[in-house]
Amino acid sequence: MTAEIFEAGMLLCFGCSWPMNIAKSLRARTARGKSLAFELFVLVGYICGITGKCISGHINWVFAIYAADLLMVITDILLTLRNRRLDRRKEAAL
Repeated sequence: MTAEIFEAGMLLCFGCSWPMNIAKSLRARTARGKSLAFELFVLVGYICGITGKCISGHINWVFAIYAADLLMVITDILLTLRNRRLDRRKEAAL
């Protein structure tokens, strides 16, 4: 149980940054300063964590935090792709 609390704490700390990132992506409407590679590595990390939970059979309440974080990362990746498209349109209009 103690290990789960620390695992959840780690996930919650990482997860706190994603809503702020998503809001910034929505407001800024630009992908400047964003790294798609970084976001994809984070996505793979969460997928590995979820896969590890499934393989070990330790699917518990921490799994829900993994899932929430994963959804936020996917949302931010989609916004980054959208903003890249908007950046290309702006550059083409110049």
